[in-house]
Amino acid sequence: MVKNRFEKRIKLSQEVLTKIAKIDQFNGLWIGKSRFSPQIMARLKSWVIITSTGASTRIEGSKMSDEEISRFLRGLKTNSPKNRDEQEVAGYADLLGRIFENWKDLKLSENWILQFHNILLNFSEKDKNHKGKYKVSDNTVVMFDENGKQVTLFKPTSSYLVKPEMQDVIEWTNKQFTDKKLHPLLIIANFIFEFLAIHPFKDGNGRMSRALTNLLLLKSGYGYIPYVSLDEIIEESKTDYYLSLRSTQKNHKTKNEDIAPWLTYFLGALGEQAERAEGLMKNDQPEKLLSEKQVEIYNLFDNNDELTVAKINKFLKNKFPLVTIKQVLSRLVYQKLIERIGQGRGTRYIKLTP
Repeated sequence: MVKNRFEKRIKLSQEVLTKIAKIDQFNGLWIGKSRFSPQIMARLKSWVIITSTGASTRIEGSKMSDEEISRFLRGLKTNSPKNRDEQEVAGYADLLGRIFENWKDLKLSENWILQFHNILLNFSEKDKNHKGKYKVSDNTVVMFDENGKQVTLFKPTSSYLVKPEMQDVIEWTNKQFTDKKLHPLLIIANFIFEFLAIHPFKDGNGRMSRALTNLLLLKSGYGYIPYVSLDEIIEESKTDYYLSLRSTQKNHKTKNEDIAPWLTYFLGALGEQAERAEGLMKNDQPEKLLSEKQVEIYNLFDNNDELTVAKINKFLKNKFPLVTIKQVLSRLVYQKLIERIGQGRGTRYIKLTP
């Protein structure tokens, strides 16, 4: 039975239970003590849409930085997307924005998932014939390594089985939410893995999975989701993300099926998100909340009046890819910790005094 398979492959361990407990402990704290002004909450949500859009599309091969995405989205009402990257950015930002604003009215159903896919690919010219529709031919799951090389991870469900398998996992997931016998984080992790294993669409599956993750977490009561980007955390740990999927996929639909590798990664990412949200609350100054990577680059300004991307790369001895440095600088500019001067090759950055 499919239902038994979904439940049996969830192996509980002390590590899993501890991670869930910590996430839930913080969620209770957020609900009870979050006291940000509406202006700060709106600003955080706007930035998360930018960073999540950037992260989720870059995971799939896009090259746009957060700063470029911010500028592009501001002008989207008057300027249509000009290329593939802009089309993907416009679609994901639209979908995530709708989820953040309307999650209470959205449901996990086949109809809604197809509508989400239609929104996701709404701006994409090359995808207009299959947006909002399940795939009609088989596909493969790939990743891009640090050098931009495409690597095949696994072969998902054949196209003729997509509809019944999607119906099975949607039905199972909704029943579990209703019965409340399993913890919601276990249900969500199980659904997202199965969705990715099926890979129901010709394109957009990864972005869809992350959008659906945000939706299901919000519907399960995790109210801090729109204020700290989970997509960004996944991008930062992209190698582990793909390795966990590949490791779990090896035993998919076998007698030894076990989602432990994926569950460990998934809960770890959610734990990191909760820690960052806790940092927001403790500091009560969200604009100053930085990751370790961001702190390392920001600290370079203590001894340098002016820095460029090339100089930062030299100081860090090629520790981070150039695109990562640019993303960090975009975040620091947005948070008004540094100022961007000039354009193109002449772009440089200076630290702003508090």
